[in-house]
Amino acid sequence: MPEAREAGPPTAPPRSADGAGTHLPGPRSSSAAPGGGGGGGGGGGRDRYLDLLRALALVRVVVYHTFGWAWLTLVFPSIGIMFALAGSLAAHSLQRPALSVVRGRLRRLLVPFWLFSAVVTVMMLLHGWRPHSWHRMLLWILPLADPPGTAWAEQIVAPLWYIRTYLWLVLLSPWLLKAFRAAPRSCLAACGALVVLAQYDRLPLAEPALTPVIDLVTFAACWLLGFAHRDGLLDALRVRTVVVSAALCLAAGGWFAYTHPTDEGIDLGEIPLAQALWSAGFVLLLLRFRPRRMSRVPFADGAVGLLNARAVTVYLWHEVALFASVPLIDLMWNVPFFEAHLPLDATWFQFLVVWPLIGAAVVLVGWAEDLAARRRPRLWPAGGRKRGRRARGRAAPAR
Repeated sequence: MPEAREAGPPTAPPRSADGAGTHLPGPRSSSAAPGGGGGGGGGGGRDRYLDLLRALALVRVVVYHTFGWAWLTLVFPSIGIMFALAGSLAAHSLQRPALSVVRGRLRRLLVPFWLFSAVVTVMMLLHGWRPHSWHRMLLWILPLADPPGTAWAEQIVAPLWYIRTYLWLVLLSPWLLKAFRAAPRSCLAACGALVVLAQYDRLPLAEPALTPVIDLVTFAACWLLGFAHRDGLLDALRVRTVVVSAALCLAAGGWFAYTHPTDEGIDLGEIPLAQALWSAGFVLLLLRFRPRRMSRVPFADGAVGLLNARAVTVYLWHEVALFASVPLIDLMWNVPFFEAHLPLDATWFQFLVVWPLIGAAVVLVGWAEDLAARRRPRLWPAGGRKRGRRARGRAAPAR
């Protein structure tokens, strides 16, 4: 059965004679997130707690795709959390006319995606790919389904299922929000029923429509819980109600995952029903019991700000970085000093190599997110904002 999943882990960076080797926004950051106080809805400015959750989710995605630790999906279900945060932001934005909101969110998602798709399609063509169906190439422009590709680029394009699911949820958000506000419990129950049908192959669909629908229904409840957070419904619930509901979701999801293990162990990415339940329980706890105040840590705040400002870039290009890290490490084997003093065959060393490559992607292509948001392009957004604030502070006395 096609299943909602994260892309698999890379192969470890082996030493090889020929140098051959093969080996997450989240969505965009928030410009207006709920305040740290009660009610979750309507406060202006950035919510540093939500920014922290998104940054942690992105880092966890990179860790999972590097090491392949299935248990990470239980420790921190990143994808469900990112969908919940995006749902909260969508509900906030839909205070404005729906058409302009959807158009703006699509622009923020698709402009970075178009740059990514242009690079990937050119690379595949250079590696001998000849598309059999040119009309399916339109999916590289509007990824409503999986775009065509080659086995060579399978790892690179694997995370695009998230972009596709996010795209569908954005398109459906105006109607989903109306339905949820009219009958929240019924909407959540409908999501649960659809996930059960998906888990047991009872959805009356065939490929290529089946896989996108499974991914959509798996994470729809998290998106709706983001609506509930933004509208203040979660804060209105009693603590006991939230704790019991979350515990039931986690218990049911954990039990189902335990009784339906994958070849890699208990991996929620391969078990839609367990993924939906476990993610919903996590989201309930994280969004209901959030800290009222967070202390500032300069370096950590800068890293969190950077990851949020370049969330789409990090998610799209981290698999490219993992892919590129293998031949790069193979080249290091040819340098005697590196071979003698660096743990080139360790996966954790590959993880360290990946982050400078992701940083290079942020510099080289991250500006597309600024263009999509109609901001002045910046190479390194976290540092740029900080310098700008200091410059304005110095100039103030002169005025």
